[in-house]
Amino acid sequence: MIENEFNSAADQVFQRIESALDNAEEDIDYDNNGVVMEIEFENGNKIIVNRHQPNQEIWLAAKSGGFHYAIQAGRWISQRDASELFSKLSNLFLEQGVSIQFD
Repeated sequence: MIENEFNSAADQVFQRIESALDNAEEDIDYDNNGVVMEIEFENGNKIIVNRHQPNQEIWLAAKSGGFHYAIQAGRWISQRDASELFSKLSNLFLEQGVSIQFD
C-alpha cells in the first residue's frame, strides 16, 4: 500500500471514531490531532488510538493491553488475534462501562 492510501484509510478510522464519540449518549472527553487520539473516561482510564506510519498500522492502547491493526481485504485486522479494530474498540469501551457504536 502506498503512503497516501494508508493515510486516507487512517483518516477514515479517526473520523469514524470521532463521529461515534460526538454522537454517543454519554459525554466522552477526547483529543484528536489526526495522528494520536486520546480518549479519557470519567474514572481516569484512557484509550489511545495512534496512526503508526512506519508500519502502516493503527495502534490501540488501553488498560487491558496494546493492539496493532493493519488493513487486510479492506478491514483493519490484528495480526495477533485476528480481531477487527472497531469490534476491539467497542469491547474496550465496554470495559469502561460505555456502550458505543462505530457505524
